[in-house]
Amino acid sequence: MIWNDGHLPDDWTIQTLLDKHSSKPFNPDIANALFRSGYIESWGRGISKMTEQCFNFGLPAPLFFFKSSGFWVEFRKDIYTYNQLKELGLNERQIKAVLFVKENGKINNSDYQTLNNVSKATATRDLTELVEKFKALDRTGEVGAGTTYILIGS
Repeated sequence: MIWNDGHLPDDWTIQTLLDKHSSKPFNPDIANALFRSGYIESWGRGISKMTEQCFNFGLPAPLFFFKSSGFWVEFRKDIYTYNQLKELGLNERQIKAVLFVKENGKINNSDYQTLNNVSKATATRDLTELVEKFKALDRTGEVGAGTTYILIGS
C-alpha cells in the first residue's frame, strides 16, 4: 500500500479518477518541474499506466481509496485466488478453470469441458469471457483445436 496525505480535486470521486479525465495537479509548479525533468511523461496518464503495467505482469488492477486521512493505492500480488476471482465476477466454472491453469500451466477447450462437465459451446463462451472480459487468460497456439489458454503474464 502507498499512502499520501494529498486529496482528490473538489467534487471528484475514485470513479472520476478511473474514468478519462483532465489532469489537475494540486501544485502546478511542482508538476511542471517534474514534467520538464522527465519524471512525468504526459499529463493525466498515471492511473491508466499503473493499471496497464499491473495487467502486463498478470497482477490485478490497483485499488484506490480516498479517506479523510489521505489517498491510498493498494497493489495486490495474486489475483488468482478463489475469493479474488469471485469478487471479479467469474462464475464457478471459470474460477475452477483459472485455478486449474494456475496449478497446471494451461488449459484447452477439451480440458475445460471435462473439468466442468459442460458442452463445447459453453466452454468456448466461458473461455472467451476469461480472455476478453475478465482478462485473466491469454490465448496461445493455433486458432481452433490447437488453442490453449495460459494465465496473463505467464
